[in-house]
Amino acid sequence: MKKTFELTHPKIKAARMVESVKHEVKKYLKRERNKSLPEDADYWDFDCKIGKSETTADVIHVATINQQIDSLVTEGVTSFYLEILVKPATRSFEEK
Repeated sequence: MKKTFELTHPKIKAARMVESVKHEVKKYLKRERNKSLPEDADYWDFDCKIGKSETTADVIHVATINQQIDSLVTEGVTSFYLEILVKPATRSFEEK
């Protein structure tokens, strides 16, 4: 998912637009996690970026997406860029 989300609408309040974006992201993550994994993978990993525009997007962890959206909204942005790329991954175990 590579998308620029608009937070302004003539009839919908900004808080509902933010809620809608968070729901769309949650739905996308769930849909991707439910896909069948390749034989050599243990789980789906996500590469995420968020920012005011595509060129200024910073790399973040998937668990902090909602917090980053909230911080952008408190800054007063009217739109932001979100990129979520899925990839299969394997857990690495360290011996102790």
